[in-house]
Amino acid sequence: MNSKQPTCSLLIATYNWPEALEKCLQSAFAQSVLPDEIIIADDGSTAETKDLITRFASLSTIPIQHIWHPDKGFRLSEIRNKAIAAATFDYIIQIDGDIIMEQHFIQDHLSMATENAFICGSRVKLESQLSSQLFQQKTATLDKSKLPLGYVFNSFRIPFLGRFLADRYKRSKPTVLRGCNMSFWRKDLLAVNGYNSEITGWGREDAELAIRLINNGVKKRFLKFMGIAYHLYHREHDRSNDPQNKELLASAIKQQTTWIDNGIEKKHDTERRS
Repeated sequence: MNSKQPTCSLLIATYNWPEALEKCLQSAFAQSVLPDEIIIADDGSTAETKDLITRFASLSTIPIQHIWHPDKGFRLSEIRNKAIAAATFDYIIQIDGDIIMEQHFIQDHLSMATENAFICGSRVKLESQLSSQLFQQKTATLDKSKLPLGYVFNSFRIPFLGRFLADRYKRSKPTVLRGCNMSFWRKDLLAVNGYNSEITGWGREDAELAIRLINNGVKKRFLKFMGIAYHLYHREHDRSNDPQNKELLASAIKQQTTWIDNGIEKKHDTERRS
């Protein structure tokens, strides 16, 4: 465990689901360790989401940035890159706007942050009925006794076991991860130029980034029994772009890619400066 934890930006990706984002933000403000800032990476939501963020920002002692671009389809990589560029702190903890964080989620990520490493965690998927009940509550407090038996195990927080497993669990499976529960040093993301913006639509953007980080000497750590994230129920996204995204992932593996041109910095921006 680090004796001195890094400063951190909590990056939350969202798109046109303010009800879920409200629960996510409620869980952020209930953390045992608060982030130094919150950045909402908004992939083109309507004014309803903006109004919600404005309301939370007016009540918060934590700075909240709303990074938005027009809705031109599923461009998660692009909006995350813009949020990473806007981040002002050393460490970035990344979730989605349909995630409810367990009380020690941020504390766990920060306590396990080590140099030359990024962290990925898992999620506990909530069923439709329990998700609906949460939307009817005034808080994001989750009654774990209502979780299906198969999900209860993943909701246990056991820090000493999590520390033991961090560099052992799924060690040989670098692309087994969830973009809704990851954290990175910002400098490591900048060194590989962030997410590949050529990946659009659902799928593979997180795995492709992980491969380039690993190719650049940044190891993967896994949070098990720590960094617990509850995923609100929703229908599956359209996966029609997955085959081409899978090809980009395969290319990064085969070519041992580290840097991509279409990331936080664009190729034409680099050419203009040179």
